[in-house]
Amino acid sequence: MRKRDVALAAGLLLLWYPGGRAEAPASDAVRDPRSSLFAQSAAGVLSREFSRADVSFLLLDARTGVVLASHWENVDGPIPLGSLVKPFLAIAYGEQHAFKYPAHNCLGSASGCWLSRGHGEMDITSAIAYSCNSYFRMLAAGVTAADVSRTAARFGLQPPAPESSGPAFIGLGRSWRISPLGMARAYLELMQRREQPGVRAMLAGMEQSARQGTGAEVDRALAYPDALVKTGTAACTHVHPAGGDGFVITVEPADHPRVLLMVRVHGVPGRQAARMAGQMMRRIQE
Repeated sequence: MRKRDVALAAGLLLLWYPGGRAEAPASDAVRDPRSSLFAQSAAGVLSREFSRADVSFLLLDARTGVVLASHWENVDGPIPLGSLVKPFLAIAYGEQHAFKYPAHNCLGSASGCWLSRGHGEMDITSAIAYSCNSYFRMLAAGVTAADVSRTAARFGLQPPAPESSGPAFIGLGRSWRISPLGMARAYLELMQRREQPGVRAMLAGMEQSARQGTGAEVDRALAYPDALVKTGTAACTHVHPAGGDGFVITVEPADHPRVLLMVRVHGVPGRQAARMAGQMMRRIQE
């Protein structure tokens, strides 16, 4: 943060929530003066510059899970989160297949992918990086709703509907709903488990996403590109619905994350929402 922004935000003792509700910073942030100052400063910058009707955001301390800033109505309410679920589906698959992930040839629309021309040959890392629906449709065929539910429980996520199968696992429908705050904290748990089987491949995919995949707009916006990114597109749940909403989770820096930012942008796909996430991350780091 610039000193000017810190000074302007120093008196901000409440984090703003839409609908006239405000919540004090969590007790961990209050006890740590550095966290408290950062929370106030981040809340001030994000609230002044990004509190728009079409943008929702959550900023968390990556070490504690404390919410530093929020502009997201009903952050605990489960909603479809699209491809943000893919790393957890992949871990569920890995647990059933000795963490051996197959190669797959994405044929685009012909194999159910969002990219009509197809991604071509995919492994698990590139499938995460480019959010390849065709690859994850293939993985989904190798797990049951019970398999996915067990993995979801370990990461604090709501389970998919018991009858879910195939595309429902990768968030293309509405049968797997997860709260935004729950998903943000599940990604922090993913960071904590980076040495466990299968997780390293998920994080490698998020790193590649930031460099050249669907999350590349985040790294492009940063003065010192070093982020992990996962994007997603899901059914819109706004009062005035669009064709879909774009979601982004980004943590930075990659090796020792300090903050996690989760963003939703109304009416655009996840790869376009990554541009907004990059701009926001750049501002809170200045």
